Amino acid sequence: MNIEETPLPGIGVRREVQLATGRRVGVVTHRDGHTELILSRVDDPDACAASIPLSAEEASALGSLLGSAQLIAQLSKEQKDVAGVTTHQILIRPGSTYAGRPLGDTQMRTLTGTSIVALLRGDEVIGSPRPDQLLEVGDLVVIVGTESGLAEAAQILQSRL
Repeated sequence: MNIEETPLPGIGVRREVQLATGRRVGVVTHRDGHTELILSRVDDPDACAASIPLSAEEASALGSLLGSAQLIAQLSKEQKDVAGVTTHQILIRPGSTYAGRPLGDTQMRTLTGTSIVALLRGDEVIGSPRPDQLLEVGDLVVIVGTESGLAEAAQILQSRL
């Protein structure tokens, strides 16, 4: 997919992609640093149907949300090429034995043969987390492994104090 970049003299830069529907969605980054999310009209892809101003924090959160979905979609697509391997997401709930503890304490790979490939924390994606990475309540743990290994991993991560 091509990202089209258009200089907007005196304003900033517009970056957008064309969707399968013909609409365009993108961002205008103004010279003063503020950002707008833009969406083209259905009947005229060059006309703006919506412009939503975003704070730096909102733009970052939106980018992370879209990036998380892409990471999970990519992992799911890649796993289809490997028979018997699946990707699951497991939520760290309040009262979990491992909330507030380092990832390495789970001994996930040793006990289940699975691999934790990412943590989704709020608007942040932590790819390839290290063993010393602390797990927090609300983290969505992305794990790759066999069905039986993932079932064991879920039991470990969802065990309660």
